[in-house]
Amino acid sequence: MKTFVILLRGVTPTGKNRVPMAQLRTALADAGLTGVQTYIQSGNVIARSDLDQGQLQSLVHDVIVRQIGADISIIARTVAQFSQIMIQNPFAHSDSARLYFTLLSSQADPKLLQGVFATDFSPDEVRIIGDTIYTLYATKYSDSRFNNNFFERKLKVAATTRNFNTMTSLAGLALHQN
Repeated sequence: MKTFVILLRGVTPTGKNRVPMAQLRTALADAGLTGVQTYIQSGNVIARSDLDQGQLQSLVHDVIVRQIGADISIIARTVAQFSQIMIQNPFAHSDSARLYFTLLSSQADPKLLQGVFATDFSPDEVRIIGDTIYTLYATKYSDSRFNNNFFERKLKVAATTRNFNTMTSLAGLALHQN
């Protein structure tokens, strides 16, 4: 069994994408995942499974649609993949309060990436490594137009964004469960 970090895209406390974490834990355990734990209310799950990454993402998506009624994108990474994301952080020595990670559901099309690389992100700084976008915001995430929706629209892939503190906590939880 492998330990996965499972990120739900666009979970909200109320409304259409509401996913109660207690209900999610129970539903995923009933679906065969083990060691299911959630972190904060924004759609972060640590769990173990024999499934591969794609199968796991499909399973979690389908369970949420059937049992909770939210149709949201799911992005899963193994502990090794998640650790690599943290290790490759090009802004490791910067102010972590301004650092965000956008995980893409798949590698972006090279032609679309060229268009994104041609963008002047200043005063923010953006680096794309593999299927992760690292953004160091000049002020706050909410002040920038270079957010999750921007990257999804430009790269035409599902994505979900987490701040440095959440990523660090998830990495620690996943390593502990591994």
